[in-house]
This record gives sequence, structure tokens and C-alpha cells, in this order.
Amino acid sequence: MNSCSRNYHIREESGYLVCKDKGCHKLNVFDWMKDLPETKSITDIVEVRFKNTRKGYYRNINRIQLKTGDIVAVEAAPGHDIGIITTTGALVVHQLKKSGIESSANEFKKIYRKAKPADIEKWKEAMSHEYSTMLRARQIANSLNLEMKIGDVEYQGDKTKAIFYYIADERVDFRELIKLLAEEFDVRIEMRQIGARQEAGRIGGIGSCGREICCSTHISNFISVSTNAARYQELSLNPQKLAGQCSKLKCCLNFELDSYLDARQSFPDTSIPLETTKGTLFHQKTDIYKRIFWYSFEKETAINLIPIPVERVLEIIEMNKNGIKTDQFIPETISGDSDELSYTNAAGQESVTRFDDKKKYRPNISRKDAAPSLKLKSVRDKNAKD
Repeated sequence: MNSCSRNYHIREESGYLVCKDKGCHKLNVFDWMKDLPETKSITDIVEVRFKNTRKGYYRNINRIQLKTGDIVAVEAAPGHDIGIITTTGALVVHQLKKSGIESSANEFKKIYRKAKPADIEKWKEAMSHEYSTMLRARQIANSLNLEMKIGDVEYQGDKTKAIFYYIADERVDFRELIKLLAEEFDVRIEMRQIGARQEAGRIGGIGSCGREICCSTHISNFISVSTNAARYQELSLNPQKLAGQCSKLKCCLNFELDSYLDARQSFPDTSIPLETTKGTLFHQKTDIYKRIFWYSFEKETAINLIPIPVERVLEIIEMNKNGIKTDQFIPETISGDSDELSYTNAAGQESVTRFDDKKKYRPNISRKDAAPSLKLKSVRDKNAKD
């Protein structure tokens, strides 16, 4: 089994080279319809992946028998490119609908053939120059004093074209850069600007959750994330915890946001204090899914927190509007159940020495006290030898 520089595991099968990476590539799609034989020939469009997160849809006009993992030569401008089949059959129709692409209104590029050994060798040769090309391109960009960062380079399968992915905060005039790059590498140059999130998806990595970052596994379109997403979920506004590897807010903050917003629809305004016979209660924190508000008599500090269900908060607010104050915060139906409303303060529980074993007391036996028994043993051993 041969392995090339893009983590593809290539082997020969029925006279052709096939990728057998078992779906470990970025933005992998699980084909849940592969066991349905009637869906195999529903469309002649297939999904082909290239380096990192770049994918495209191509039409199999020659009716070649293709399956997931086949390495194919596809139409490019100019020449041809080499990619790997990732999705075929009815699942492609769902992917096109998800991407908002009309199969009847678009002219898809063609698949020429399954890749031959000569195509693979040229493809591998092109990929072997990508890293050195990126480093040299960075040097050329720095010599021109361009405010940009070239993050990746992708050669076309026939090595006639190179795509330079770059990041820039402002508009960059790279016309002179293109001329120098074309002279240096003798290929057609394409500059493609990407954002910080796209760069993180192309590079990959492990997130703070311990899993591979979402932008390199399943996220194909990026939605803006605001700090309101953290506020609605009662998260601490700590930039170090909320930011991902791209230095932007984590995309996963949007995953459960809708469910939190739905749960909060019936919640009262937290800025309204509760007037009671014991004093004024101020809101401190919210347990959204348990529907519990935590109040304190101190406005600035969260001490001596009192849990009050949302329904009871609404009742107390309505009573305050009518000029009535109460000293009963929890309804009688659940006031006797201590497990229903609970709060644990974890402050101080993260001590680095909490798991250290305490040394057990051992009496200090001097060497002098143990000497008689040792002497008696040595005498017995001497007598046994005599």
C-alpha cells in the first residue's frame, strides 16, 4: 500500500488505483443510501474532492462505473485535475439541494477517465512541490511588502496551474506578485482569498472539546457568531475559552442557540427586581433548561443565592405590580423537595493538591532499637554454619 502526501492510501484494484482512506478525510459525507440498489443510477453527477476542503460536482458523461474512492481525471481550466470520488447516486441529489445548486440549470464539468498510473505519478510529483512553493511565495510576497499571508498552495493534477490561498484584512494589489510567481514556478497562477475560519478548516486540528475541529469535519458554510450567542446560553464571556483556533468565536456556539432561545421565550425580564417582605431580590444567574432563576439580596455580588422557579417569578412580578409583597419564594408544592432546586458552588474545588495522598504517620524506630534483633539473627546464622 502506498501513501501520498495528502493522507490518501492508494492501492491497485481491478487494474485501477483506488483510494482506501475509509472516510477519514475532511468534510467526509456518510453515504447512508449506499445499500439501496435502486438509487445507484438515479443521476450521472458525482462529487469529487481535492486537497483539504475543496470539492466539486462533475458529470459522468461517459457512464464509467464509479464508486466511492475511485481516483479520476476531471476537466479543468486549463488541462485536467486529479480528484477522488466521495459521493455517488441519490446522495448527490441531496448534497446539491443542500448547497442550493440546480442540477438542470448548471453546466457541470466532465469526468474524463479513471486515473492511470502515469496520472498518479505526475499528481504526486506536483504535490511534492506544494510546501516549498508556499515558502518561496511567502518570501516573494514579503519582498513586495504586501499585507497578506499565503497559507496554502494547491497544484493542479497535471501541474499546469497552482492555487495560492491567502489571508488579508484589506484589499491587496497582487498583480506584480502574480507576474513574479508565474516566472518563478512556470505555471498558471490563481489567487484565492479565504478567511480565518476557512484557513483553520484547511489546516485542521483538535479543539478544546477533544474532538477534531468542526470546520475541518462537517461545517461547509460559515455563519457569523456573535457574543450574544454566549450571553443567551449563560456562558462566561472569557475570550480565551470562547475563541477557537482561528481566533474567532467558536462555531459550536451556534449549535444549541436556537433551543436556548426557544426555552427563554416565556422567561420574564431578568432586569426586574423582586420586592419581598425581606428586601429586594436581584437576578444573578439562570438555569435555562431547569427553568430556575437564582436571586440574591446583594445586587453586585452573587452570595446567598435563592432559587426561584420561572413560574413563581412571574407570579411575584404580577403581585408587585398590584403592590403586594411576599416572603414565600418557592411554591408549597415543591418547597419540600430539596432535589428539585439545587445549586453547587464549584469555587475552591479545583485545588491542584486535592488529590495528593496525605503522608501517614509512622513511628520513628531508631537503628539502635532494632539492633538487638539483628545481632541475634546474625549469631544464629553463625552457629548454623559451625
